[in-house]
Amino acid sequence: MEILSERCAGLDGHKKNVKACFACPGAGGKRKKETRTSLTMTQDVLEMRDWLKEQGCTHSAMEATGVYWKCIYNLLENDFEILVVNAHHIKTVPGRKTDVKDAEWIADLLSHGLLTASFIPSAPQRELRDLTRYRAKLVEERAREVNRLQKTLEDTTLK
Repeated sequence: MEILSERCAGLDGHKKNVKACFACPGAGGKRKKETRTSLTMTQDVLEMRDWLKEQGCTHSAMEATGVYWKCIYNLLENDFEILVVNAHHIKTVPGRKTDVKDAEWIADLLSHGLLTASFIPSAPQRELRDLTRYRAKLVEERAREVNRLQKTLEDTTLK
């Protein structure tokens, strides 16, 4: 298969760590792969970003697992062309049982142009969405507390 992204990385992110597999052309026409594990703390992700930049990485892809992809995406979006892809599309191939193999598989799929990016809104739109969702949760909590207070007052015959 033709390689569309020569210097790319596959990322497999979780709550506490992220596996990054950097793939580039190697000797004899084979792809050279290097894998590293990083914690998901901001400083650690920034160190991973710097390592990928040093390697000449231009593209990266990661699967969208829960909300764990968000912090990684926010820290990398300005430095790489980054795809967030549906985990279901990646998991359809059997035989990969570890996070390292997942990261390698994502890098292989990306290098051959076989991944389709999910829609990610712009940063201001994401921030507004987070704020409105947070406000909605606060309003719901307030209503629950009012209902609890009313029930307590009614249970004590203070209507």
